[in-house]
Amino acid sequence: MQKKNKGSIFVVSAPSGAGKTTLCENILKSMDNIRPSVSFTTRMPRKGEVHDRDYTFVGEKEFRAMIKRGEFAEWAVVHGNLYGTSGRRLREIMNSGCDVLLDIDVQGARQIRESFVSGVFVFVLPPSLKVLRERLEKRKSNTAEDIERRMRRAGDEIRDFTRYEYVIVNDTLKDSVKKLGAIIAADRLRTRRTDREWVKEKFLDSGGKNGCNLSAG
Repeated sequence: MQKKNKGSIFVVSAPSGAGKTTLCENILKSMDNIRPSVSFTTRMPRKGEVHDRDYTFVGEKEFRAMIKRGEFAEWAVVHGNLYGTSGRRLREIMNSGCDVLLDIDVQGARQIRESFVSGVFVFVLPPSLKVLRERLEKRKSNTAEDIERRMRRAGDEIRDFTRYEYVIVNDTLKDSVKKLGAIIAADRLRTRRTDREWVKEKFLDSGGKNGCNLSAG
């Protein structure tokens, strides 16, 4: 039986309100062998959020101590709060053979790319800025000031889309889930994710007239 290879990192970024979090939640429910890496944050929990499930909530003093110790694969200030991804958590998931799905902003994605060059980067766009504003307005947690700040930031974030390998326009959630699922499924079939020793043992070192030489082709 083919053994599990090391997992991959899938990074999903988008301007606030584009729907990346809902998209990622649906992928985690519908696909096997993929997990989130729970991020650390200094912001207060929102209604319904659970510590160490949605985020690991810490104080700013503790967060900055973790930065000094080099514990984050990426960290950023987003809308006045600190967010960070534990490098240890990422490695533990990947070494288990499981894929990691990261829902992070463009600042964090840049840092992840430096540390994990084989990561797969996906940018999610809204159908239009008008739709983006409407989605933000539907959130009861956003004040008018929050919405204007997020809309201004959206332009800067969208300019980063060329740094990503894939772009999904999140018009309907069902279609977007299918597209992201297809990206993940395709990456799992890449040659680099196939166990070379398993192929060699299974097909190339069988001996006899049907045996092949790995270096022959």
